[in-house]
Amino acid sequence: MSTRRNEMDMTHGPLAKKILLFALPLAMSSILQQLFNAADLAVVGRFTNAQAMAAVGSNASVIGLLVSLFTGLSVGANVVVANILGSGKREKINDAVHTIISVALFSGIFLLITGILVAHPILKLMGAPQDVINLAVLYLRIYFCGMPAIMLYNFGSAILRSKGDSKRPFFSLTLAGVVNVILNLIFVVGFHLHVIGVGLATVLANCLSGGLTVYFLLHEKDEFRLDLKKLRIKSEFLQGVIKVGLPAGLQGMVFSLSNVVIQSAVNSFGADCIAGMTAAQNFDFISYCLLNAFAQTCVTFTSQNFGARNPERCKKVWSLSMGMGIGVDIILIIVMQLFKHQLILLFTSDPNVIRFAMVRFNYALIVHFLCGTYEITGGALRGMNKSMVPAVISALGTCAVRLLYVFFVFPLFNTPEVLILVYPVTWTITGISMNVAYFITRKNLFEDMAFEI
Repeated sequence: MSTRRNEMDMTHGPLAKKILLFALPLAMSSILQQLFNAADLAVVGRFTNAQAMAAVGSNASVIGLLVSLFTGLSVGANVVVANILGSGKREKINDAVHTIISVALFSGIFLLITGILVAHPILKLMGAPQDVINLAVLYLRIYFCGMPAIMLYNFGSAILRSKGDSKRPFFSLTLAGVVNVILNLIFVVGFHLHVIGVGLATVLANCLSGGLTVYFLLHEKDEFRLDLKKLRIKSEFLQGVIKVGLPAGLQGMVFSLSNVVIQSAVNSFGADCIAGMTAAQNFDFISYCLLNAFAQTCVTFTSQNFGARNPERCKKVWSLSMGMGIGVDIILIIVMQLFKHQLILLFTSDPNVIRFAMVRFNYALIVHFLCGTYEITGGALRGMNKSMVPAVISALGTCAVRLLYVFFVFPLFNTPEVLILVYPVTWTITGISMNVAYFITRKNLFEDMAFEI
């Protein structure tokens, strides 16, 4: 560990323990963030009706589509600061921090305005059922009021993670998650505010997590300290964020676009199917959060060691992140499969909704660890400043192939089971392609690095 407070030395010493200590709080942070929406869904599912549950659940893919670009930029922020740390140019960190927080504020305000304006037309375009759409629009507009806070948390926590601090972002979301659940129960059960209540609870919880993250940065003792009077954008760091973050963000948007198309197909089966699939999807997301934590760990550790010009350590980061990430995820999936009926009862007791939820459990979640084969490897590529490669592969594998499947294979059978099979098919194709690209890119980069040395 570094002598600096809340900072981890990623370029020296044993890696396995450090990767776990970094990844597990990050995984819990991501899972808690996902549980915001899961808590909304559980409360409306248990205390209102399937229409309200579908209204909350049908928004996940829309939120992902609109937010992915800026979430991707936060990945770029992580890489920029981690590269600076690895190369030893600490004098640049403070300007980078202020640029990143400025970008976060602009992103949040833009998303707030855009989300409110496009909520109705985009849900109508997706074919949201008539008995669901008005509630869904209401929830989505309330949700986007919290976008500035969400962006401040995402970008601020990326700064903290770049130096090895994944514990304070975890603390922020833990506290916010508890507040979210309490407010859900107060607003929905106590005041009968249905989707308005869960939307308000989520916004207030996001404000808490974003506010705590800004507070931590305002009270840093070193180059990471934030001074609101110094907020400005410097092109050198903005370009670095965009170079890595824009391809990652576009990848996320393309990924979300394919999910919007799939959600439109799910919508065709009615409110019960929407509710059931969305309830089960929360467990997909929990698995994904774990895998993505190891992917983000791989990004950060690779970035620092790539900045320090240490190719062998970069290779070890990838192999440890891949092995531990997929291994832990398989254990998690087994547990969720063993208790799947009990878990779904947290959201609903409606037998029709449960029947559709089991389809997603049995056809997608059971092999969800396959996502790690491309997410973690893509993280290694981004850590080496090769963000366009995983973006293109993911765009083709998780979007183009999915669209072809939904438009040409699914109509031949038109069942929920066939529709959900699109996920394991595309996870497999994307994983194989990403790893082939990684080994080719790594070989070329490290040969050039050895020549420089």
